[in-house]
Amino acid sequence: MVKEIERAGIPVVHVATVVPISLTIGANRIVPAVGIPYPLGNPNLGPDGDKKIRRALVEKALRALQTEVDDQTVFED
Repeated sequence: MVKEIERAGIPVVHVATVVPISLTIGANRIVPAVGIPYPLGNPNLGPDGDKKIRRALVEKALRALQTEVDDQTVFED
């Protein structure tokens, strides 16, 4: 589905817990997630730590949306 949305001209970021799967399906912009049970946070860090992780991932995904890519790109930092 990611590739079809991109073909329609809408940039997509795939936040993925397993990056190799995202690469296999052909996602262009990939942001690695924290882990399978909690992809966008870590409740073990408490409310403040969890919020900090979630915010950083969303900001990274927004930067990835604004970045032109010609090939699959994993946004590590």
